[in-house]
Amino acid sequence: MKTDYIIGYDAKRIVRNRTGLGSYGRNLVNALTQVEHPKEMLLYTPDSGYDDLSRQMKLSDGVRFVYPEHIHFRIQKDMWRNKGIVKDLKRDHVDVFHGLSGELPKGLKKEGIRGLVTIHDLIFLRHPEFYHWIDVQIYRRKFLRTLKEATRIIAISECTKRDILYYGNFPEDKIDVVYQGCSNRFRTSVEEEILKRVKEKYALPDRYILNVGSIEARKNVLLAVKALCKLPEDISIVIVGKHTKYTDQVMEYAKKHQLTSRVHILHGVSNEDLPAIYHLAEVFVYPSRYEGFGIPIIEAIQSGLPVVACTGSCLEEAGGPDSLYVDPDDEKAMADAIQKASEEKEIRVRKSQEYIQRFENSNLANQMMEEYDKTMNDE
Repeated sequence: MKTDYIIGYDAKRIVRNRTGLGSYGRNLVNALTQVEHPKEMLLYTPDSGYDDLSRQMKLSDGVRFVYPEHIHFRIQKDMWRNKGIVKDLKRDHVDVFHGLSGELPKGLKKEGIRGLVTIHDLIFLRHPEFYHWIDVQIYRRKFLRTLKEATRIIAISECTKRDILYYGNFPEDKIDVVYQGCSNRFRTSVEEEILKRVKEKYALPDRYILNVGSIEARKNVLLAVKALCKLPEDISIVIVGKHTKYTDQVMEYAKKHQLTSRVHILHGVSNEDLPAIYHLAEVFVYPSRYEGFGIPIIEAIQSGLPVVACTGSCLEEAGGPDSLYVDPDDEKAMADAIQKASEEKEIRVRKSQEYIQRFENSNLANQMMEEYDKTMNDE
C-alpha cells in the first residue's frame, strides 16, 4: 500500500457540524492517523469554525488545516469551496481530493486532481417532499456535477449505492460501499454517580424509550409518541434533538392525547452527558422513513440498548438481524416491537453488539487507505 501521496479533504463539516457529517469526517481523519497514512493529509476549510470541534482533530506536521487567503464573507467562502479551492489544491500538489460530504468542486478533473467522494444519502431525490423545492434543485445540480468530477465514489451503505446507480450515470465498478465508522466511546460503562447526576440534571423519568437525532418529519419520531398510547403508563419517551417546527407538531399530538407528561424533549445535551442518557434508557427507537445509514443505532447498541427501527431504507444494515423493524406508519407494530425488545433485551443486545463490530474505526481506516490506492491507480 503506497503512502507517498497527498490527500486533501473538504473539512468544512469537520469544524462546523457537531454530529452527522462532522462526526464522520472527524472519526475518519483521526482513525487514519492511527495507521500508515498518506505523507500529508490537508484539511481544507473556508474558516476555522468552532474551536471545540477543531481541537478534536489529531494534528501533526503532516495533518493540518488549510484556509483560503483574503476571504471573509459567506458568498466568498461558498464560491471558494465550490470552485476556487481547486487552485489551492493545485498549489499544494494534492493527488486526491476527498469530498467527505457528498460534494466535489468544479474543475477538479480538468486540473488533473483525482476526486474521491463519500455520498451519505440521496434523500433529496428519493423523498423530495421533505425539502424545499429550491434546495432539491441545488442539491441535484451538485450531485450531477460531483459525478462528472469523481474518479471513484464511496457509498456509506448498500442502500445509498442503489440510489446512486438509480439517479446517476456512474460506473458501478467504481462505487464501493464503505460503512462509516463509529467511535466506541458508547461502549464504555458509565459510573453510577454520573448516571445519577445526569438523571437529575435532565429530570429523566424512571423508565423511558430513547430517540436521538434531528427532530424532523422524515425522522418520524411521532410514530414512537403514538405508540406510547399502547404501552404501559409508566413508560415515557425521551427525544434528544434541536427544537424545530416538527417538534411543535409532536407536542401538539402529545397534548391532545394526554401524553405531555410522558414526552420529554431535550435540547442542547452535551457530548459528555449523552452516554449516560443512552445507558439509562430501556429501548432505543429510530422510526425514520429514510436514512443513508443511522449512526445513532450503532451508538445505542454500543450502550447496551435493543433497537426498534423502521423498514424502507438502510436501517436493517445498521442494526443487523437482531434489531426489530416495523412499517413507518404502523404505531401498533411499533408498540409491540418496543415491548418485545424490552422483554428480549439481553439476547438481542449481545447478538447486535457482535454484529456492529464491523463498523468500528480500525477497519474503516484500512478500508479507506485501499480506496485511496484505487483512486490513485484508476485510469
